[in-house]
Amino acid sequence: MFFAAAIAILVALGLALVRAVLGPTVYDRILAVNAVGTKIVLLIAVIGFLTGRPEFLDLSLVYALINFISTLAVLKFFKFGHLGHPGAENEETGK
Repeated sequence: MFFAAAIAILVALGLALVRAVLGPTVYDRILAVNAVGTKIVLLIAVIGFLTGRPEFLDLSLVYALINFISTLAVLKFFKFGHLGHPGAENEETGK
């Protein structure tokens, strides 16, 4: 059962990778990379249960948090052009 789930996740991972390469906009590509990260989290958890090592679930949860935070950071960078505070350029000039 877990082996079939791993195969299905690999197929979905391949489709998400195709979308990441062929995405028409930057936002489509970013969301596809986020989907790839989510599929990898699922794959790590399934492989952990296939091999009898449930501590892989902890690793997959940490990877999920890193994936979420990095997606937010990249989206903020593409929207605002920087990762600092919204008024950071005004504080430097004193305006």
